[in-house]
Amino acid sequence: MAKKIVILNGSPRKNGNTAALTAAFKNGAEESGHTVTEFFLNGMDIRGCLGCWQGGKDPEHPCVQTDDMLKIYPAYREADVVVLASPLYYWFISGQLKTAFDRLFAIAECDPNVRNPIKDSVLIMAAEGAGFEESVHWYDHLEQHMGWKSLGKVLCGHVTQPGDIDEKPELQEAFELGRSI
Repeated sequence: MAKKIVILNGSPRKNGNTAALTAAFKNGAEESGHTVTEFFLNGMDIRGCLGCWQGGKDPEHPCVQTDDMLKIYPAYREADVVVLASPLYYWFISGQLKTAFDRLFAIAECDPNVRNPIKDSVLIMAAEGAGFEESVHWYDHLEQHMGWKSLGKVLCGHVTQPGDIDEKPELQEAFELGRSI
């Protein structure tokens, strides 16, 4: 059955190593008949969560803030799979991804019990080094809290400059993960 997949790409580089991984994943997923929508968060106007608990009153505009999250909310709501993609910055995901993800709480506020929609998920990361432990710890606990199911992780270390990833096996791993969904 064809699925709707949303990629939240928190990399500032549209042609960087994280983007190469998401492109491979997307190619595999589309080859299997899935629909993939990718958001390059760095180029979007997304402000931080205000922690106001005032969202959820209007499902079409779930947050009190009006910014580019209004483009993401409908795709996220309809998605079967959410891909969190980021370079590793100081042992964690990028600020761009964290900011956008925090704002998804407005969708949970649309539920009378403040429940997040249940999704399958994927973590894709690229890094100069290979210390993914903190991000994986966060991701695993996020899934547990949200009630999500991980379909896999692609973690590619030792890539710094755009193109460093070109000969890495993680590109094929990302393609195969996308195709396997």
